[in-house]
Amino acid sequence: MAGSKLVLEGRVSVKGFILGLSVVVIPLIRTLFGHLDWIFDYLTETPGKIAICIHIAVINGLLLILYRGPLYKVAVRACFLGITFGCGVIISFSETTWTHFGWYMCSLSFFHYSEYLVTAVINPHSLSLDSFLLNHSMEYTLAAVSSWVEFTVEKLTVPELKQLSWLSFAGLLMVLCGEGLRKAAMLTAGSNFNHIVQNEKAQSHVLVTGGVYSYFRHPSYVGWFYWSIGTQVMLCNPVCILGYTIASWRFFRERIEEEELSLIHFFAEDYVEYKKKVPTGLPFISGIRVN
Repeated sequence: MAGSKLVLEGRVSVKGFILGLSVVVIPLIRTLFGHLDWIFDYLTETPGKIAICIHIAVINGLLLILYRGPLYKVAVRACFLGITFGCGVIISFSETTWTHFGWYMCSLSFFHYSEYLVTAVINPHSLSLDSFLLNHSMEYTLAAVSSWVEFTVEKLTVPELKQLSWLSFAGLLMVLCGEGLRKAAMLTAGSNFNHIVQNEKAQSHVLVTGGVYSYFRHPSYVGWFYWSIGTQVMLCNPVCILGYTIASWRFFRERIEEEELSLIHFFAEDYVEYKKKVPTGLPFISGIRVN
């Protein structure tokens, strides 16, 4: 952040997210005419769907009036994440067997929005639409869709599997801890943090070894690793729990080795000494080998 002022794109994203979050107003209005346990049924029926669609259309029209070009692209993405978070809140507090999926919607949307907002705070020079991580990779998208398909199929065929509240709470705890650790790592690293592995050292680039970096060499990856697995534990998705664990482990093993090559090139002996003292934080991943 330049000084203490949030950059324009960051402020636009906050407004967009809040506008999207205003979708929670719909059930609040509904409760004036009924009971809280009617909300989910109402929203899944035609009147509720129409109300949400009208609400989204009005918000999008407002964003089109307020912003143009790149700022609109920021606002509409933040708004979409706000709507998803709001719908997750609605489902979470409704009397329904889909409660845990509501938690998941909140977790997923907050992760992606907070990635953008924190980047706007700590390193606005690297800020772009990619900072939302919505287009992270084809593999990431397929993994997300796979988890939705598994949850739906198993809920329809083995509904009792999705009612293991103790397991969902364990997943929620993993998500909260993983999210907290990742954001703590980003804030601690400040302008040294970047979503893209850097091959050239910037003048402002320093070796960060304090805070959460004194416990893990790669705390942002540790947080993301357990957050991603936690989302599937929360959904009680046995197939995706295994799949996410293997895929995430392989991804971060390769990513850490690639990043540590650059870090050794940047900081030489200082990083080698740091590497000897502090573990990566991820199971069975030691990073690049140094002779």
